[in-house]
Amino acid sequence: MDKRVLRERMRRKQRQLRRRKIMRLVGYVLGVVLVVTFLVRGVILPIARGIGGKDADKPVEIQAETETVEADPDAAIRKPLKGKGDLTKASDLTAGWHEDENGKWYQNFDGTYYAGGFQEIDGVTYSFDDNGYIQTGWVSNGFDDLYFNEDGSYNPDKHKTRIALTFDDGPGEYTDQLLDCLEENNAHATFFMLGQNVESWESTVQRMVDIGCEIGNHSYDHPSQTLLNMSSEEVSSQFQRTDEALMKACGQAATVARAPYGAADQTTFDIVQKPFFMWSLDTQDWSLMNADADYNAVMNGDLTDGSIILMHDIHEPSVQAAIRLIPDLVEKGYKLMTVSELAEAKGVDLQYASYSDFWDSSLENGLVAGYEGNSSSEEGSEEGGDGSEISDGSGEEESFDDGSGDYSDGTDESSDDGSEDYSDGTDEYSDDGSGDYGDGTDEYSDDGSGEY
Repeated sequence: MDKRVLRERMRRKQRQLRRRKIMRLVGYVLGVVLVVTFLVRGVILPIARGIGGKDADKPVEIQAETETVEADPDAAIRKPLKGKGDLTKASDLTAGWHEDENGKWYQNFDGTYYAGGFQEIDGVTYSFDDNGYIQTGWVSNGFDDLYFNEDGSYNPDKHKTRIALTFDDGPGEYTDQLLDCLEENNAHATFFMLGQNVESWESTVQRMVDIGCEIGNHSYDHPSQTLLNMSSEEVSSQFQRTDEALMKACGQAATVARAPYGAADQTTFDIVQKPFFMWSLDTQDWSLMNADADYNAVMNGDLTDGSIILMHDIHEPSVQAAIRLIPDLVEKGYKLMTVSELAEAKGVDLQYASYSDFWDSSLENGLVAGYEGNSSSEEGSEEGGDGSEISDGSGEEESFDDGSGDYSDGTDESSDDGSEDYSDGTDEYSDDGSGDYGDGTDEYSDDGSGEY
């Protein structure tokens, strides 16, 4: 073989071997760089930050990235001890409870801490703010208000004074203003609506559902005679037509009902097949037609835990009064709920029966259908949000502005005009033959006519 050809082959072979050595060397170098980087960032720097954190004077607002480890949207998340804002927490790497000038916080064994939600630790539920410190006092969780003791533990027995606002005869042109106020104050109400009005305000009805209010049925056109004087077919038609209008407006029928004039009996309940609701506080707003008077009727009325308040959203003064009293009640510590939410909170399984309050005294005396034991509510008097004690509804005689007493079984203590309203929906009328039902619309006479 020609020596020149041989030398050329040898040079090419040597170049190929050098390239392979260089490639292997580059691979080794890259591997070493990756290992060193991992050690520095994953081990050395965290330790250095932990040591350096001992000199930190004050924790900075946390800006760490979050990692959700619970499917429950209300559960606290685990925040890694990462970044300049966590120097104080990183200074003590022991798991368990810790406390600094800003409060108590809990560190996990993996170095993370809980923040922004609820977490059970050793069988006790705590609420952590976004910076990882426990919260005490009242904490809102959606519509609910939860109370946490001074040590941060959840207290399921403590609750705000719970009442139900109810509105009859709508919806109407003022109802959306009322819904604005309810939504702004995280409050719910029950609307007992007329089917003939639902058809004109379908978007308003849908909004009620959207913000958590309850859909109630108050008959189709508020007939001039009571349901007691109507045939079964007529009674069924009144409520069925309204449910059909509600289904068209919001996709669901009413969950509860209220009889026109408040007059109904067990036969009515069985025909309609819904729980029926009376009231414990009648504002008489339909008669007063004055926002100040309506406001005072509620704020100075009996707001016992479990009360049901009657108003009407078809009257502008009534709605204006409600817009004033709703934030005032919330500020004083009252919780405004639907009648069904109130029943559930009191441990009542609603039946096809009549309800006018969920006072503890009524529950304990067996006056509320569907109640089978002690509720989670505190016995005795409740403390209002303003620190004042309010009635527990257990007095021997409840007096109202109109002189009548309304009881949880639907009966009324005789008023000055001598009229009585009974739980079975029948009525004993005064000497002039008239009975005032207080639902804001009518006075019922013996001849069955209604005066509007």
